[in-house]
Amino acid sequence: MSDGEVELVLRSTRVITPDGTRPASVAVAAGKIAAVLAHDAEVPEGARLEDFGDDVLLPGIVDTHVHVNDPGRTEWEGFWTATRAAAAGGITTLVDMPLNSLPPTTTVDNLRTKQEVAAAKAHIDVGFWGGALPDNVKDLRPLHDAGVFGFKCFLSPSGVDEFPHLNGDRLTASMAEIAGFGGLLIVHAEDPHELDVAPHTSGPKYDDYLATRPRVSEDVAIKGLIDTARRIGARVHILHLSSSDALPLIAAAKAEGVKLTVETCPHYLTLTAEEVPDGASEFKCCPPIREAANQDLLWQALADGTIDCVVTDHSPSTADLKTDDFATAWGGISGLQLSLSAVWTAARTRGHSLEDVVRWMSTRTSELVGLDDRKGAIAVGRDADFAVLAPEETFTVDPAALQHRNRVTAYAGKTLHGVVKSTWLRGERIVADGEFTAPRGTLLERNH
Repeated sequence: MSDGEVELVLRSTRVITPDGTRPASVAVAAGKIAAVLAHDAEVPEGARLEDFGDDVLLPGIVDTHVHVNDPGRTEWEGFWTATRAAAAGGITTLVDMPLNSLPPTTTVDNLRTKQEVAAAKAHIDVGFWGGALPDNVKDLRPLHDAGVFGFKCFLSPSGVDEFPHLNGDRLTASMAEIAGFGGLLIVHAEDPHELDVAPHTSGPKYDDYLATRPRVSEDVAIKGLIDTARRIGARVHILHLSSSDALPLIAAAKAEGVKLTVETCPHYLTLTAEEVPDGASEFKCCPPIREAANQDLLWQALADGTIDCVVTDHSPSTADLKTDDFATAWGGISGLQLSLSAVWTAARTRGHSLEDVVRWMSTRTSELVGLDDRKGAIAVGRDADFAVLAPEETFTVDPAALQHRNRVTAYAGKTLHGVVKSTWLRGERIVADGEFTAPRGTLLERNH
């Protein structure tokens, strides 16, 4: 690295690196991290210095579970609003789920349609998951070759007709095909039989809704998934784990060598069933937010590595679909803009560090999708993607201040720690103090 190559130096007394948090100056050249230097290192001639004082410089958050719903249900969200909300929350990369858009990302042609829509609207970097349906096994390898990061399936009805779930035989067929080319299958694991035999209640009471999606539905589905993955030798990832009862099974499978990873979400870590008011379907998601005692065990599993990472599962809808009847309301939590602050707020009270949060929300998510040579750490050669966070500062969540298209949030009125002061993408400041640049994101493909 010559001085002439460095365009920018970002300086802070608290820089989160793979070796810990320390005072440092981070040199940026051509959108990449060129060096991590001493705090008082001389600024190369011609380079600009940005000194953040005691605010924390951390790697941009990588959110691998986002429903952007564009095209087709753009009134629910869209790439423009989703990526602005993400940038405002310190997220610099997201991977878009294959459903809730029309068409779903289940063929190469459909992927190209989605990429064309996203290209001009992306304020941050965007990648794409493919979908595994009962009838598209033939499309999986072409999608893999076209650069999707893996394949999502449901083991129970998805909530949208164009994305049907896989029964046991179809799961085996899809998993075997994906394992054959070294791909990743990511799974919404709730068992349809257990959902069918659960109480079918309606109305505004959250406890009644919770009974309709019991923990056993997750536990049974996860057991079957592990058994199939073990038999085939496939790599699988459990999406949005909410049932702590499944944790011993998961831990045992990992110890045995099953190629298994697991995520959970900010809402399972920060919100509890006990606090949900009657009719407040902004708290509805599938699987559901469970009790405080269950939440304690999820945190324990994060701490010991049984759960690998934390992602939003941002799944918005128009406000009219969030009725006061939990049975009919759309199930999904909008959390992109608030996820980092929400997780940090809860983590700090439980004795976790900001380094832990970065590991769960950036490093391990980058590893999950094979972007860990480019994202997820402040290290030489990685993209110069950063969030600048004031971790001790607080703010009260005002839905009107959110960048989401539909400003419905379960966090309304909550006081959160951690104010994102600015977000940087490949060495360019893309948002600061609520002011955004034009879209600078690029479309990402799985590393071949």
